[in-house]
Amino acid sequence: MSFLWPEFLYLAALLPVLVGLYVLALRRKKRLALRYASLSMVRDALGVRQRVRRHIPPILFLIGIALMIVAMARPVATVTLPTQHELVILAIDVSGSMRAVDVKPTRLAAAQEAARAFINDQPSNVKIGLVSFAGTAAVVQPPTENRDDLLAAIDRFQLQRATAIGSGLLVALKSIFPDVEFDLRSSNPRPKPDANGQSLDDLAKAPKKTPPKPVPPGSYMSAAIILLTDGQTTTGPDPIEAAKMAAERGVRVYTVGVGTVEGEVIGWEGWSMRVKLDEDSLKKIANVTRGEYYYAGNAKDLKQIYKGMSSKMVMQKQQTEVSALFVAAALLFVIAGAGLSLAWFNRLL
Repeated sequence: MSFLWPEFLYLAALLPVLVGLYVLALRRKKRLALRYASLSMVRDALGVRQRVRRHIPPILFLIGIALMIVAMARPVATVTLPTQHELVILAIDVSGSMRAVDVKPTRLAAAQEAARAFINDQPSNVKIGLVSFAGTAAVVQPPTENRDDLLAAIDRFQLQRATAIGSGLLVALKSIFPDVEFDLRSSNPRPKPDANGQSLDDLAKAPKKTPPKPVPPGSYMSAAIILLTDGQTTTGPDPIEAAKMAAERGVRVYTVGVGTVEGEVIGWEGWSMRVKLDEDSLKKIANVTRGEYYYAGNAKDLKQIYKGMSSKMVMQKQQTEVSALFVAAALLFVIAGAGLSLAWFNRLL
């Protein structure tokens, strides 16, 4: 625990003074009791139990004062609190390898079903955006609270060639920070916008502004990216460098690897190749951004992962001021001391 105003802790030096004053008051009463025999007889008649009672209210008052001093120093503690992400970007791989059937019925179909379940589990005030990527990346649904639009966009996914995970990450970042100009250069031509989405060209036209200073990785609590892919990067920007851009802006990237590590041979439009999962890259992306990596070997695992994210993503450890807790505790002790004093002795102290 730390304190925002630690100088107020010096007030704790008053506590021994208060204890000393209380002891002096007791001695003064004792001298009076010796001076007046009748008072001494009353004290003896009270018994040990009654004499102990008279010390309890002052002790409770003293504890209350100590807690109030701590509250004045504004204590800060690391606690796990529900943190509601206002924006979640789903970046989903739609490369040709998603046709593989090692995840039934296909990797893409399983990803679509899990994404639908994830969207339906989110609170209604959370905006969700959809980014699809293959050889290039595009926003297929800008961030919205309209669940019907999101589900319809998922149904429109179409398979394409190549895999540019870095492009998917950069476009997802651009959706979170539309006023920040990211390096979207790639060796591939940029896609033309379709009727339902935006291409890299559209995103690159945003007004250029000076990028913000880097912040601690994982510190941006208003948005997160979920990256789902089954393959290795074959083109486009380096995904690790893209992940570093996300880390510099505090955005966590949760990576989900779908498929099998051994891979599967698929054929498409006259060519065939083995597609396998590159777990190392996905783990690095998650580690760089302080996110987490999840492996989904089948459709059931994938759905459970998305379901688990719904609860995991809204619980974050934060440095939180807990002065109010100490004030509340101090009031309880003071009220308890005052109540007992009035009940037992018909006076506050």
